[in-house]
Order: sequence, then C-alpha cells, then structure tokens
Amino acid sequence: MTKEATRPILRSGALISAFVALSAFGAVPAEAQNPVVEAQMLGGWQTDSGSRMAAAQFTLSPEWKTYWRAPGDAGIPPMFDWAGSENVASVRFHWPRPIVFDFNGMRTIGYRNELVLPIEVTPKDPSQPIKLRASVDIGVCRDICVPATIDLRADLDGQGAPDGTIKAALGARPATAREAGVAEVSCAVEPISDGLRVTARVTMPALGADEVVVIEPGGAAPVWVSEATVTRRGGELVATADLVPDRAGFALDRSQVTLTVLGDDRAVEIRGCPAP
Repeated sequence: MTKEATRPILRSGALISAFVALSAFGAVPAEAQNPVVEAQMLGGWQTDSGSRMAAAQFTLSPEWKTYWRAPGDAGIPPMFDWAGSENVASVRFHWPRPIVFDFNGMRTIGYRNELVLPIEVTPKDPSQPIKLRASVDIGVCRDICVPATIDLRADLDGQGAPDGTIKAALGARPATAREAGVAEVSCAVEPISDGLRVTARVTMPALGADEVVVIEPGGAAPVWVSEATVTRRGGELVATADLVPDRAGFALDRSQVTLTVLGDDRAVEIRGCPAP
C-alpha cells in the first residue's frame, strides 16, 4: 500500500517551506531523534464484521500538539505509508473529536498532549493474521513546528481482547447527524474563477458560541479548501468555503462531502450534502 494523506492539498507556503527545510536535515524515526513525541501501535481485537481494530498512539511532551486530518492551512496532516504491510485490503481511520487552536493568529485543528487514532484494518484473507507496518510523517508544534517520521508495527491475529485505550478513543468520536439532532442539511454549489464555492446550511442545535465548520470534499483528487465563514441564524448554521482543485476537471460528488461542526467540547460529523 502507498502513502496516504489524510486530507486535501495545502496552500500555506511559508509553513510548508519551513516544514520541508526541517525535513531536509534528515528526519529519522521519532524514537531515535525527537524528544517531544513517542509513538506505538496498539494491537486490538477482531470486530463483529471480521475487521481488526488497532490504534496509533502518539504521546507528546506537555503543551505540544499534533494535527487532525483537516488541520487548516497552518497545520500538517499525518501521512501514513503502509508499504511492507501484509494481508491488508483496506484501512479506515476513526478520528476522535479534535480541538481548535490559535497558532500565531491562524486557526489550526488537532490534539494536545496525546492522540490515540483508532485504525480499522480489513484483511484480504480473514483466516490469516495481518502484518501492519506504517511509516508515519507527522508535524508536532508548540512555539515551533518539528517534523517527525515514525515507524510503527503490529501483528494482528484477531485474538486480542478489546483495549480500553482504543475504546475510549472510539467513544470520543464526533456525534453522527442523527445523534446530534440534525434536522436538515443542504449544500449550494456555485462556480468561481478557480474552483467551486460551497454554502452549507445545517438545521441543528447549537454547539456553543463559537462554532467552527470544516468542509471536506472527499475523493482522491487533491483540493485546497478555504477556512469556512460561519454564521448562525437561530436554528440554522450557514458555512461557506471555496474549493480549489489542483487541476481542471474537478467534479464535486455530494455523497462524498463531509461537514464537521466543532463546538464547546462537542463535535458533529455529517456525511453527504444534497442540493437545496
């Protein structure tokens, strides 16, 4: 399996240049070089569907943070390279609820002190164990941002008992639309000079005074997504963002769109966004 980015393309030249410059000095596995992050792969159990549950656990030094799959222009999303893994048909991440940070006047989204990222692995052959090998590129930040390349591994035979740490991370996922009482959702799409403008309208209870909405287009094509402008009108939340594809010919698949609403210690993840 090849390297998998967990979010669309970035447009933050200064930060990415700094990240690349640090990487040029030769990032090696974090356990050998980086004192601010330690990582391990937690082996889990076999689910009722036959998949195997595991998790990548990143433990950071106090007040350091790492990033969510769509961290904003000032964040660095994790990237997983599964080369060397065996008996792996597919991998699915179960992201726990992130928090919103202000980083030098820019908004980022991620995790402070620790990230436990549950990973559900579907085997090619359910009768055989899974050999999971991952090289993970992540960014960790406090006053500065430091790149880390971490090698993780686990052998999953499906015989383990449910792990409390993984179960807690699964329990910290965003609520679904049904769980959050979402009554209605729609997305209006209009062309702009270099892409599309999406305006999402969601009828749902408020999650606090300062709600943040992240619009993810889904799909394999690299797409830059602007920070959404958000307003609330009573029970209706309105969020607008620009989607700029890396190349021409981009078509938005509404069924692949994900809207994530972040509020006061709560989050809601809405899958799919039909036309008004």
